[in-house]
Amino acid sequence: MKKFKFALDSVLSYKEQVLESLQGEHAAILAQVREQEEVLEAVWQDYRDCNEEYRQRKEEGITITDAMVYQNGLRVLERNIQTETEKLEELKKQEEAKRQEVVDAKIDTSSIEKLKDKKLELYNKEVAKSEELLIDEFVSSARARASIGA
Repeated sequence: MKKFKFALDSVLSYKEQVLESLQGEHAAILAQVREQEEVLEAVWQDYRDCNEEYRQRKEEGITITDAMVYQNGLRVLERNIQTETEKLEELKKQEEAKRQEVVDAKIDTSSIEKLKDKKLELYNKEVAKSEELLIDEFVSSARARASIGA
């Protein structure tokens, strides 16, 4: 009997390549999300540090001009926090979309792999059946020869 050949091997190979590519893209976006989280945390830390310094200076006594400088600095940092938060949210949306693409590609690949497994199982059953028939035929012919020779 001829060797097992799955008709959709090229499609399966293509789907696996697409899946690997999407997984790589997803990993890259995840890295960007983590990096953005670090940026956001750094901006928050700058804000906390500036706010603490402002409080300490107020307790010691501070000029109005210096107070306004601190307040303006805090407002700038608040805008930076807002901007960086928006960037993070956008990256999270991209990550979620890419993750869904990976899931969809995995489903496609898995369905073709399952089909291949079923076809291989069917092929193996046919091979076993044909081997069994060949053995039965061999045994029958051996018995026939034995009965003719007896």
